[in-house]
Amino acid sequence: MTIATSFTAAPVMEVFASIQGEGAYLGEPQVFLRLRGCPLRCTWCDTPASWELPAEPTARLVTAEGPARRDSWATPFQAACWLRECEPGVERTISVTGGEPLAWPGFLLALRGMVGERRMHLETGGAHPETLAKVLGAFDHVSLDLKLPEDLDPSVELEARGLPEDARPTSERAPTDADGWTYARRRLLALLVEHDACAKIVVRGGRGFRDYDPLLEDLARLAPRMPLFLQPVTPMRGVPAPDQDLLLDLVEAARELELAVRVTPQVHRLLRLP
Repeated sequence: MTIATSFTAAPVMEVFASIQGEGAYLGEPQVFLRLRGCPLRCTWCDTPASWELPAEPTARLVTAEGPARRDSWATPFQAACWLRECEPGVERTISVTGGEPLAWPGFLLALRGMVGERRMHLETGGAHPETLAKVLGAFDHVSLDLKLPEDLDPSVELEARGLPEDARPTSERAPTDADGWTYARRRLLALLVEHDACAKIVVRGGRGFRDYDPLLEDLARLAPRMPLFLQPVTPMRGVPAPDQDLLLDLVEAARELELAVRVTPQVHRLLRLP
């Protein structure tokens, strides 16, 4: 793995210690680094405040001494220091989330060099396969969203103008149509087939279980041993939760393809954790 030699800044939204509420490491104590900026507009997104880059953004840190505010634009060294500052005790696995962390590939590569041998996990929306290929070696685990195009409003790409000189967002653009999403999904699954990774499908109400066939079939064909987590949407912003029949039918569709499927809600929300 090549570590970036020129450290690039990224906009940090928040740093906090909590319990992982989703995916293969559900229930594990982790420390979270949430980055700002995401071109996707998922109708069920639970952190829409992370989409945009405010003119004067600040980062929220939950430290042992209490909440603190810092300038959002951080170097990888600063972010590594903040992670340690927000850990209540023994070092934890680092979960890099967003927003979309793959918006800032140079930062991610340099952060790996700042945290040494600590485990580092990536949560990604699944829109940037070529960027993931460049940074995959920096991460011990990847949680990959598989999305229905109909669950997305039109994407809004990050503007490079007005950013600090040391901020270098990815040049890869998010898919804009069903064909683009199919390519991205298949390329990502091929990249992750031998990596520690899991797939997550957020399931909302108003869909039929057959709508998810393309996602399930690609997973079964390209990465059949990758664990699949079906996550019922937490109702918000007018997006309803799925009914029981949809979830059970979707489970059986996955099992017919011999996928290792689990249904898990957002546990951190049930526990009222950040």
